[in-house]
Amino acid sequence: MLRDFTPRLYQQTLLGTAAQHNTLVVLPTGLGKTAVAFLLTAQRLLQYPQSKILMLAPTKPLCEQHLQTFRKHLEIPENKIVLFTGEISPEKRAVLWKDATIIISTPQGLENDTINKRVDLKDISLLIFDEAHHATGEYSYVWLADQYEKLSSFPRILALTASPGSDMESIQEVCKNLKIERVEVRTEKDADVKPYVQHMKKNWVMVEFPQEFRKVQQLLQNCKKSKLIEIQNFGYCKDAELGKGEMLGLQGEFQQKLSQGFREIELLRSVSLLAEAMKVEHALELLETQGIKQLSEYFKKIQEESLNSTVKAVKNLVTDLCFKGAAFLTEDLLQKNIQHPKLPKLREIVQEEVQRNPETKLIIFTQYRDSAEEVVRELSNLQVSNHIFVGQAKKKGLGFSQKQQKEILEKFRAGEFKVLVATSVAEEGLDIPKVDKVIFFEPVPSAIRSIQRRGRTGRLEEGEVTLLITQGTRDEGYRWSSHHKEKRMHRNLEQLRSNFTATKTEPTLQRFIPENQAVLILADHREKDNKIVKELIDLGISVRTGQLISADYVLSGRVGVELKKVPDFVDSLIDGRLLEQVRQLRNNFDKAVLLIEGEEDIYSIRKVHANALRGLLASIVLDFNVPVLYTKNPRDTAGLLAVMAKREQEKGGEISLHEKKPQTLKEQQEFLIAALPNVGIVTAKNLLMHFGSIKGVVNASSEELIKLEGVGEKTAEKLKEVFEGGYEKE
Repeated sequence: MLRDFTPRLYQQTLLGTAAQHNTLVVLPTGLGKTAVAFLLTAQRLLQYPQSKILMLAPTKPLCEQHLQTFRKHLEIPENKIVLFTGEISPEKRAVLWKDATIIISTPQGLENDTINKRVDLKDISLLIFDEAHHATGEYSYVWLADQYEKLSSFPRILALTASPGSDMESIQEVCKNLKIERVEVRTEKDADVKPYVQHMKKNWVMVEFPQEFRKVQQLLQNCKKSKLIEIQNFGYCKDAELGKGEMLGLQGEFQQKLSQGFREIELLRSVSLLAEAMKVEHALELLETQGIKQLSEYFKKIQEESLNSTVKAVKNLVTDLCFKGAAFLTEDLLQKNIQHPKLPKLREIVQEEVQRNPETKLIIFTQYRDSAEEVVRELSNLQVSNHIFVGQAKKKGLGFSQKQQKEILEKFRAGEFKVLVATSVAEEGLDIPKVDKVIFFEPVPSAIRSIQRRGRTGRLEEGEVTLLITQGTRDEGYRWSSHHKEKRMHRNLEQLRSNFTATKTEPTLQRFIPENQAVLILADHREKDNKIVKELIDLGISVRTGQLISADYVLSGRVGVELKKVPDFVDSLIDGRLLEQVRQLRNNFDKAVLLIEGEEDIYSIRKVHANALRGLLASIVLDFNVPVLYTKNPRDTAGLLAVMAKREQEKGGEISLHEKKPQTLKEQQEFLIAALPNVGIVTAKNLLMHFGSIKGVVNASSEELIKLEGVGEKTAEKLKEVFEGGYEKE
């Protein structure tokens, strides 16, 4: 089944373990983790010829990369190896799934498909998790691994990573979440790997922190310290010399106290002071590791926010004398064009490299987009061809779609420009052969990120890594933090290699619905907390997601439930949303229920008089006849929804794919059009208003439909397909 590939000895050894056990493979970047994946794929397909293989990777570019690798090295028809991303409609993914042998997908879309039963994990004989260190907390990998183990007829899991985590707890969490039974670790020092490891030269380039910057630094440090001293005087802080991590920990403690109902004036003042101190801490980081221009932009942002914001921390900070002084000096340095010394040093390094090797390929990593843009300007002034590479989120008009990211990387691979100036989006997994040098504009305190950054070079031949470090600043602390975390990770991996014991998964929820009983709940797809949906599925509930006009959950044709977390409940009171939502809920369902989830004290969330909240609750119950129920957390909510749905549907309350049918002609027209693909209630009203009737909408041409706001080309095509397609009996 293989072609154009000869496995190395260590890959064969890893395959031997992975074929027998759920295995975590930890292998340095560039040594062929993906090869282990397609070797095991071939083995499982030979063992289970009618089965499917599923591979998950965090990003679309990484999925596309795996798609090409699998098609290149496996003797399987290309149309049987398919890519699932958010750009492919759920209906098309369901069709592709039926005929595919190998599916490569991002996890979030696959999770939604599994929830809605558009795909069936039963026939998957191998589930591969790439960049497995993501399998912590609520990341989609965790739930999918759990579902796969429950549903597959012949489960086998392969997890791949170069850096599973710096502490033993993180590594063990990944292993537990992915049902790992064996851990296979290879390092550059292992005899079977050593012949294939490319030498990597590391340079730590020190630059001196400018004297002019020290005045700004001192003012910011004084500003931060004054805030922490005040918190200390209130008794909430033991030290006025806290670092970023310690301040984040203190912030968590404050939030916990607030959620428990503590509202002392000293606590509230301390919360505000800590917010100020953290903003100053960020300013210090920009000054020490990035530059004056970046700091100036940040000061301007804070000052603009203070004009419109109601947040006291922002308003107080801009009036602080030390903060104002730092902002004034920063503008003065900007006018004098005094740069951070990293920039001239970076110019020097790049210039030397280009002169030494005109065909060179470099990647420069930086934390911040502002710094990336400044580096691009500097390199362009040197006449060095380069391109910026950032994520999808638009900031100041800059942001690349996944399609644009792919095009930029292809141009870089082809040698159309010499330097890729990238933020963290390029750190993980992307295979860019023959990168001669990687430059860190600043060290990062994360072992995983440092390993990922370095892994972009030295893949096929000797590579070089250069870190720019500002003396006497947090750069030095971050460098050593990353170094020690990485050493600790290797020690933990050695320990795991010698005495790993698989953790037995504790049973969580007991199945509430018998196998032979069907209970269905409709959930609004805009509900952010799909943890409730996952808990419902674990209870044996069938869940379908879709766009509901009102209600977050529909339990039958008669019962709709609106869910509010405690903070959102209070916020919706203040902005006036809640009563309108309850009114719609009551109008659409015979029985409406309001669920409030959370253990926070509702009377302490915001500065709202307790009687205002009591009045609102009284109105909901007495005026609208809507009962209010309380749950502690998503598991509690799921349990209550399951009991209600089971009880309702056992009494004969049929579930409808839509909410209660409307009564008036106008409502019925809106109901019918809103049920069409990609059409919500707002677009439905626009269509009916524009074309005058349902008949007018149906008879409209694609061109006429596209002219209407909210209807794109794809939606128009889908609508015409529904209107004109022949009905086929199943």
